Amino acid sequence: MSVTDEQDIHEFALPDIGRLSGSLAQRVYEALRIAILAMDLPPGTPLRKQVICEQLGVSRSPVTEAITKLAGEGLVEVIPQSGSRVTKFSMSEIREGAFLREAIELAAVSKVAAERTEEQLAELTRNLRLQALYLEDHDEVGFYREDERMHELIFSFTGYPRLNALAATAWVQVNRARQLLLPMRGRANEAYEEHKQIVEAIRNHEPESARRAMQQHLSELVTRLEPLARDRPDLFD
Repeated sequence: MSVTDEQDIHEFALPDIGRLSGSLAQRVYEALRIAILAMDLPPGTPLRKQVICEQLGVSRSPVTEAITKLAGEGLVEVIPQSGSRVTKFSMSEIREGAFLREAIELAAVSKVAAERTEEQLAELTRNLRLQALYLEDHDEVGFYREDERMHELIFSFTGYPRLNALAATAWVQVNRARQLLLPMRGRANEAYEEHKQIVEAIRNHEPESARRAMQQHLSELVTRLEPLARDRPDLFD
């Protein structure tokens, strides 16, 4: 199937690059990446350079550079003689990413549970309260933003500054596919209960309990994506 058979980028709005930082190419890259990860540009959407140039008010050069960078991350597929499109989901890539992320994060949460400070625990506790407030407001987008922040905090508390970037690279396809779960009734509340168990184990200095709670939390995501791959073949390769 050629990219012209899919939905057109004309149908979707891109973020305002004026609110982003960095070089022009970096801002174009960030705008496209944000739209792809948020599913504002769904899998299979063709990325026509001229249309992107018109929407963002830029020349072709930074768009070409941005698309090349996104292709290197596996978020864009460049099809010879046809053009580029947002990569469709692959369950094999999602499983691999989840495997790598789990290996990193189980080690991280064990270390944090064993060594955390009172200040670190206070940050995690505040984060949990924010999650609860978003759930009360039925704001699942806000909830999942704080969900991501909780994991970032755990990585940062290990004292290894490159850990979060490494985990995020492994998790990129899983994180994008996670947007498909946002409408699922009750999932955010279940995730919040799982977060509470993780933080409680950290509070009690229980590395093994923290590890088990995190493993259960991460495995739920892939388990719930499996049936979606069957139900939405238009989004998956």
